[in-house]
Amino acid sequence: MTKVDFYTGSKDKLRTACQLSHKAMQSGVRVMFSTPDNSTSHALDKLLWEYPANAFIPHCLSDVAEAESMPVVINHDGEKFPDHALLISLHTLTVNFFSRFERVIEIVSTDEEDSRLGRERFKFYKDRGYEMRHFDLSKTASK
Repeated sequence: MTKVDFYTGSKDKLRTACQLSHKAMQSGVRVMFSTPDNSTSHALDKLLWEYPANAFIPHCLSDVAEAESMPVVINHDGEKFPDHALLISLHTLTVNFFSRFERVIEIVSTDEEDSRLGRERFKFYKDRGYEMRHFDLSKTASK
């Protein structure tokens, strides 16, 4: 069954996504991002070229041939993913294909509306019995 991790209190969801993908990639886990739209995909793509400053995260969009072998893939067109180990969802609602993945990461910002929607997603997973963990980024030094 899919395991779900919530990272709440993020001051910058895309930067948090980059940090988490870098950590997963260093552990040998392929990362699939699901974004709500083209502009978010391209903003994440740009940030992955710049962050972290002392490393490189090999990545691409899901519609290119290299997606089959790339450790990090960004998708906003739906459900086309070359791997199902880790999904980092940047949506405000629960995506309907999350259960195909071994692990899902949900990132929730400090924005009031995003927090409300994050609580709804948390309740969705919890009510269905998914194994869940919560990490409050507002209580850590590396926000």
